[in-house]
Amino acid sequence: MATAELVLGLLSTGPAHGYDVKRSHDTWFPDSRPLAFGQVYTTLGRLERDGLVEVVNKTSSGGPDRTVYALTTKGREHLTDWLSDPVPPAWGSADEVLRKLVAAIRTGGDVAAFLARQRASHLRRIRELRETPAADDPTSPLVREYIVAHLDADLRWLDSALERISQQKETRS
Repeated sequence: MATAELVLGLLSTGPAHGYDVKRSHDTWFPDSRPLAFGQVYTTLGRLERDGLVEVVNKTSSGGPDRTVYALTTKGREHLTDWLSDPVPPAWGSADEVLRKLVAAIRTGGDVAAFLARQRASHLRRIRELRETPAADDPTSPLVREYIVAHLDADLRWLDSALERISQQKETRS
């Protein structure tokens, strides 16, 4: 995920503290993994170093420092460039599933059991997404549809992999 560019997008509406950036991310993507505070502050530090954001206010009233960040002109241009550049088709999150499957096959693991567990996990997640009301936000249904479509494609691939592996076992027997 392009965390740096996403943080630029989150700052595009105006200056914000790291906490606000994290909270906005989690609001934009309620069905995804929350953004870790450490990742937010590390990313903001790199963006500041690269001249894409700047500190516009820093306060410390008895508690932790409150640093407010804002986009620079260079940061806004970088965000515009990122948004205009199409994402190349790639493996994505299925990479981990594929790696585990190959490792299970190559190490003599119980491939069918692995595929069954993975399939059940995908089905559970789809069920959660369909049964839980989406956030009252115009982008939430789009994010949810995207996640479900990818999980559904993964399910079809898992079924195909199990069928292929079963046929290979039968051929060897």
